[in-house]
Amino acid sequence: MKKPIPERSMFYGATPSIFKRAARLRNNMTPAEKLMWEKLRKSQLGVRFKAQHPMGRYIVDFYCHQARLVVEIDGLIHNYHKEEDQQRIDYIKKDGVTVLRIRNEEVFENLEGVLEKIKRFL
Repeated sequence: MKKPIPERSMFYGATPSIFKRAARLRNNMTPAEKLMWEKLRKSQLGVRFKAQHPMGRYIVDFYCHQARLVVEIDGLIHNYHKEEDQQRIDYIKKDGVTVLRIRNEEVFENLEGVLEKIKRFL
């Protein structure tokens, strides 16, 4: 039996194919995403985050619906897709969601600083 797709409000109209892709991405996180997820999961910051969360036609690295906050972990690939990334960010922000972009290096070199940045927003 297939799981029903949850309500639209938290997923911004994501399609079944986006949900499938998000599930695959959750099983194949980058090292920086895995490290960040260890600190965000299980409401460790006082709010619930979801990893590899569908939002419309996109999948965001981490999403807190309560705070309407997306945390994106940017690897080197983002240096080559700046225009596409900006379109994606604009799409997400149009619904009043804030996007924090964090570079991989920040996660590895200053994880506590990254967590403080997120806490300040929350």
